[in-house]
Amino acid sequence: MTYLSRRDFLNSLAVLTAVTGLEAAQASTLQNAPHACRIRTLTAGVTVTDFRDLQDIASALSTLARGRTRLQDAGYTVQTIRIATSAAISALDARGREAALPALRAFDQLLRSHSALGSIGPCAGAAYDPEFAAWITELIRTTTQLNCSIQIASPSTGVHTTATRMAAETMLALSRGTPDGLGNFRFSAAAHVPAGTPFFPVAYHLGPKSLAIGMESAALVGQAIAGAPDGQTATARLRELLNRTLLPVQALAEAYAQGEGYAYLGIDASPAPALDRSIGASLEALLGQPFGSSGSVDACASVTAALRSLDVKTCGYSGLMLPVVEDPILALRASEGRFGLHDLLLFSSVCGTGLDLTPIPGDTPFEVVERVVRDTAALSHRWAKPLSARLLLVPGKKVGELAHFSDPLLTDCRVMAVG
Repeated sequence: MTYLSRRDFLNSLAVLTAVTGLEAAQASTLQNAPHACRIRTLTAGVTVTDFRDLQDIASALSTLARGRTRLQDAGYTVQTIRIATSAAISALDARGREAALPALRAFDQLLRSHSALGSIGPCAGAAYDPEFAAWITELIRTTTQLNCSIQIASPSTGVHTTATRMAAETMLALSRGTPDGLGNFRFSAAAHVPAGTPFFPVAYHLGPKSLAIGMESAALVGQAIAGAPDGQTATARLRELLNRTLLPVQALAEAYAQGEGYAYLGIDASPAPALDRSIGASLEALLGQPFGSSGSVDACASVTAALRSLDVKTCGYSGLMLPVVEDPILALRASEGRFGLHDLLLFSSVCGTGLDLTPIPGDTPFEVVERVVRDTAALSHRWAKPLSARLLLVPGKKVGELAHFSDPLLTDCRVMAVG
């Protein structure tokens, strides 16, 4: 039997109390909002060959600001504007990366002045680099807006075993070298993730300058599928609602991109959740029982089927996201032990983004972290689908202990076993 300390019991009770009224809160926000979904990000893709020249990035930031105003004037909430650059850093050796740090910090300052976020994409070359983890840690430690990734699988070369090793080394370094280990929030191992994905930290750019949109529409999933008698009905209802909701967004964004001289890449229709809009609660509206119970794989597959058959132009993942500590219901069910890390990989075989914001013990051995990253890469390559691994190694926490995160976008969750 496992005994909870008084503090852990009270913390768990607080989490449960906060979650109790979530379904009602989702319904209220849907009823009162001008539009039933929020735009998580308006992302511009920019080619960069030298980060000392920020002129094109500054121009793109102005374009994004005007675009956000255009969408807001139409009644949409635009939560963030973001810049994704080409993967210029991946072409540099260790000395070149070190020399690029001052320019990257200037880029970060420019983003901060515009209340924007940035991603510099995959940062590693093909060869093993023992200095990579330390460099990423220094970059994340000395910036606030920049995100980055490492490519662990691709259509051309399959699973990158050297990269899986470097990814695991980097995750461990970030857990030890950044406050509360939260540097891992801005770093991910990316597998088969295409250019033009608007969601971070895996976003990167290729080709002419572009615009893409990422949605926050988790509550719409629950609205569409609640009470559906079966998965096929749920898929049909969700497809109809998302088409009706997203087609007007597409019309606005496409016209704006064309007017600005940008290529329009589409909408990443992944129903990203938030603390007040839970994908876990939405899935439970179909399941009729807690997420993680039997039927959860089928529920995930039903939502994914709708996302993959929309009439709008889609980009990026366009799959079901299950970011554990961004979603109070998912965090609660994980804390209750209803699903674990390997279950999340199973769900990813029919949906989503892989292992996203999954809290694991801070003292997890390197070999174990690497195996988890490699599992993600293998699953992605087997099914030729974009997946990523963004693991939160929580310093000082063991399996089953409650992790509290200082980031206001994250919710408390018990640390999950890796196995």
